[in-house]
Amino acid sequence: MELKDQSLINIHNFLPHREPMLMTDYILELTEEKVTTSFKITEDNIFVSDNEFVEAGLIENLAQTCSSILGQSFFQNPDVETKVIGFITNIKKIEIFALPKVDDIIISKASLISQFENVCNIFCETFLNDKILIRAEINLFIQEVKQ
Repeated sequence: MELKDQSLINIHNFLPHREPMLMTDYILELTEEKVTTSFKITEDNIFVSDNEFVEAGLIENLAQTCSSILGQSFFQNPDVETKVIGFITNIKKIEIFALPKVDDIIISKASLISQFENVCNIFCETFLNDKILIRAEINLFIQEVKQ
């Protein structure tokens, strides 16, 4: 699978993460309640072991995908440097079915279940082609850090 569409949104506009902790490449779709991202697994990724993207990497990919729903309100102006803090507050349920390999492009989808101020509950899944890799329900917290 090759992603070269000019309508792809650079994830840098919605997340504070940078290498080596950036686990998403592009936003394929983004609304106030849903997001779809893509990520190509590279051999130099810190979560690659024995040519596989390990469980912690899949979870971080999901968390970053989910946080872009909340993060879009903090990063609306890419010309202004915004600092945010965010973290997983709870993983209600998680199922891992398979691990992707180096050079695979995974697609993660997240849907907002509920939100109260800066805390949200999100359902998310990651796929390799049509095969589900991971499914989870995650609570996230994100807020701007005032300077």
